Amino acid sequence: MPLIVLIAALIGLRFFEVWRFADLSWWYVVGLMVFAFIWFEFIEKVLGLDKKKEHNVLNSRREARVKQAFDKKR
Repeated sequence: MPLIVLIAALIGLRFFEVWRFADLSWWYVVGLMVFAFIWFEFIEKVLGLDKKKEHNVLNSRREARVKQAFDKKR
């Protein structure tokens, strides 16, 4: 997510020609977009980071259900 925010900020700064970003080539921004695409489509899946996030969400939901079930019995 920080990568997407950085890309959006660079696009805004470059488009409105703010400070030193006025001289920044659009190719740097496009290169960062390509890197983000490759990261989210390939590298994250190879490293298993997408499944890890999904498992964390499922575990937190399971723990909440278990806690809720035990709290109702008391």
